[in-house]
Amino acid sequence: MLRVSKRFLTKNAAVKKTALYDLHVDLEAKLVPFAGYEMPLLYPNIQNHVQSHLWTRKHAGLFDVSHMLQSRLMGTDAIALLNLVTPSKFSKLQEGSGQLSVLLNDQGGIIDDLIIVRERNGFAIVSNASRRDEVSRFISQQIRDRLPGCNIVWEPIENKSLIALQGPTASRVLKEFVEGDLNKLFFGQRQVFPLKDHSDININVMRGGYTGEDGFEIAINESVSPDFASDLLANEQVKPIGLAGRDSLRLEAGMCLYGNELDENTTPVEASLKWLIAKDRRDLAENRLKFNGYDKIIDQLKNKTNEWVRVGFKFSGDTPSPAARHGATIFNNDGITEIGQVTSGSVSPCLSINIGQAYVKNGEHKIGTKHLVQVRKKLFPIEITRMPFVPTHYYKS
Repeated sequence: MLRVSKRFLTKNAAVKKTALYDLHVDLEAKLVPFAGYEMPLLYPNIQNHVQSHLWTRKHAGLFDVSHMLQSRLMGTDAIALLNLVTPSKFSKLQEGSGQLSVLLNDQGGIIDDLIIVRERNGFAIVSNASRRDEVSRFISQQIRDRLPGCNIVWEPIENKSLIALQGPTASRVLKEFVEGDLNKLFFGQRQVFPLKDHSDININVMRGGYTGEDGFEIAINESVSPDFASDLLANEQVKPIGLAGRDSLRLEAGMCLYGNELDENTTPVEASLKWLIAKDRRDLAENRLKFNGYDKIIDQLKNKTNEWVRVGFKFSGDTPSPAARHGATIFNNDGITEIGQVTSGSVSPCLSINIGQAYVKNGEHKIGTKHLVQVRKKLFPIEITRMPFVPTHYYKS
């Protein structure tokens, strides 16, 4: 089972609970403190970790992601803030459409990765629970110090659960609950749907997720979210999935976990997220507003001056070996020269081999390059490979 990074485990007793907490207890989940919340790791009386993972790849998994920070950005100068703190372009983003981006500090490091969706009166934002305080402080500081006098309002959204329904049968399941045509909702789009038999209850549905499968992230009022989640679970296609399954699914999909692959000292170029840097924001006149860390990021982009590159790898030897976990050292073929470090690693339930993500020195990152990784004081052969490790199945137009 893939281990949850210790940096996110909360040691103090002041742990929050989501609106679905009692449901997790009723399902006899193994609960752990994660990013300030008591969250289900897995549901051992329903499925083990591998079964949960494979169920999501074949059917539909339900995830409680209510610990994520949901917020709203409004005001006539909201775009000015996004231009400053992200390298992406939102001025032409259509209402109801969203995209992944990153919050950048002054040095171009990543404060958090997030989803930003255009709404009629502004933008909806979903960011990581583990970065709630840092994101709140950073956005407030940027508005106050960098854009004084601008018409910008940023505020957290309270009393909303966030439920992810992921897997190839997720659409078939959700269609039974909503009024409207889910077939017209494509990857990265968000739309409000009324619930069948409860037209007074609306849910905000975004198509996408963290597993690489087709699926949805559903924002719903906390007062009705436990009943809604229970109704979803009553469908034979749906089973509850905890943090362990969520992490191994995202690893196979080649996605980043903040604190492992991303941090405040890592730029989008180093993180192999160059596609987040909008092409028409890469060459700006001096009198145009540059995004934070512009000079450093553009230098890395154009001149390849970044020292590190995020890569995927797989074990390539015939000898059985343990998975390479966070912090394991990567060597070149001489077994002496250190050239990188593992950020995430696990056995892939779909491929039945050890896989992982790592940062290696620029020039050592080419697909097919052979290296060695140290696990339990032994060296094992690995090969740099493309991500995602398994095919994605996003529902695109």
